[in-house]
Amino acid sequence: MRIFKFGGASVKDANSVKNLAKVLSEVGHENTLLVISAMGKMTNAMEAVVDAYFQDKNDLPSAIQQVIKYHDDILKDLFGNGNHPIFGKVKSLFDEVQGFLAWNKSPKYNFVYDQVVGYGELISTQIVSEYLNGTGIENTLLDVRNLIKTDNSYRDTTVNWEKTQQNVQNIVDRKKLNITQGFLGSDENNFTTTLGREGSDYSAAILAYCLNADSVTIWKDVPGVLNADPRYFKETQLLNKISYLEAIELAFYGASVIHPKTLQPLQQKEIPLHVKSFINPKDPGTTVGKGIGIEPEVPCFIVKKNQVLMKLSSLDFSFIIEDSISELFKMLHDHKMKVDLIQNSAISFSVCVDNKFGRLDELLNLLKSRFKVVHHEGVSLYTIRHFNEKAIASLLNGHDILLEQRGKETLQLVVK
Repeated sequence: MRIFKFGGASVKDANSVKNLAKVLSEVGHENTLLVISAMGKMTNAMEAVVDAYFQDKNDLPSAIQQVIKYHDDILKDLFGNGNHPIFGKVKSLFDEVQGFLAWNKSPKYNFVYDQVVGYGELISTQIVSEYLNGTGIENTLLDVRNLIKTDNSYRDTTVNWEKTQQNVQNIVDRKKLNITQGFLGSDENNFTTTLGREGSDYSAAILAYCLNADSVTIWKDVPGVLNADPRYFKETQLLNKISYLEAIELAFYGASVIHPKTLQPLQQKEIPLHVKSFINPKDPGTTVGKGIGIEPEVPCFIVKKNQVLMKLSSLDFSFIIEDSISELFKMLHDHKMKVDLIQNSAISFSVCVDNKFGRLDELLNLLKSRFKVVHHEGVSLYTIRHFNEKAIASLLNGHDILLEQRGKETLQLVVK
C-alpha cells in the first residue's frame, strides 16, 4: 500500500487536475491511497468566509460566491457546461456550507472554522475523483471523517489512534485506488475537526501508520526537500536523503516542506517518506528514512516571519527561576502561543513566539501585571542547521539582530 499526498498547488486549476492524472499514469496507482488538499488557496478563501460570518455578514455572500466561482470555472474546464453529475454534487456541498451558516448557533470561532473550512477538501476530492473515473482511472472516494477520529479541540485536535486504526482497517479496501481528504477528522459527535494548517501531510502519515504502508509520497511543485525556501533564499540545493531525526529537527524549526507532526508516526514504523515533483514525477526527489544526517551535508536555512519577540524582566530584580518560568509557560500555553525560541538569564526571560491565534494583546496585559515587558512584533526568526561562517555571514548582512542563540549544530537569530 502506498500513500500519495497532493497539496493545493497540485490541484489548483483544471490543468493541474489533468496533470495529477498524468502523474498516476506514469508512476502507477495500484494499491494506492490519495490524500488531497483543498484546491489552490481555497483554505484561505474559506477562512475569509468564516471571518465574514463573524465580522460583517454583509460580506458573506460575496465571500461564498468567490469560492463557488473558483470551483465552477475548474468544473467547466474539466467537464463542460453543466450537464455532468459533478455539478450537482458540488452544488450540494456548497448548499451544506450555506445551510450550516444559516442555522448555526455556536458563537465559537474555532468550531465554526472547522465546520466550514473543511469543505475545501471535500469539494476538491469530489472533483478529482470524478475526473479520474472519467479518464478510466477507477477509484473509491472515502470521507476521511469516517476514518480519522479526534478529540474536540477544534483547529488543533489530537488523534484518537485506537479508533482511527479500527476505522481504517474496517473501511479501506487495499486492493483499490482510494481517494480521501487531508487536514480533516471528526470528533465523537461527528462534528468536523481539523489537524492544523498544512495538516494534509499529517493525514497521510496517520493513514500510512494505520495501513502499515510501504511508503508515503508528498507531491510538490519543487524537486524535493531543498536546503532553503526558494521564496526567501536565492541559492538552494536539493537534499537527496535525510534521516528521520534530521527531518524532525528541520520540521521543528519550521521547514515548510514537511509538517512537524508528519514524521513521528512514520518513524515509529520506519515507513519511508518521499518528497517528489509533480512536474517531473520520474525524478528521484528526496527520501526521508533511516540513516545518518543529510546528504549532501550543507547548511539548511529556515525562516519564520511575523513572529513576536518578548523580553520579560522581574519588576523587583528578583531571579526568574523555576516557579516563574513554570508560570510563564502556563500563560503561553493558555493563550495558544507556539514557542519557537527561549533564552533566560538571572533576571530576564526572552521568548520568540508565533501569535497563531491572535491573542497577543490578552497575553501582554497579563504579563505586564507581573513583569517588565519589552516586545517586538513582525520580527523574523532565522535558523541555520549545520551552520558555518559563510552561512552566518549571508544572514547578517543588513539585519538588525535582536537575539542570537548558538548550539553545536544550530544557530538561531531573531532579526528586525
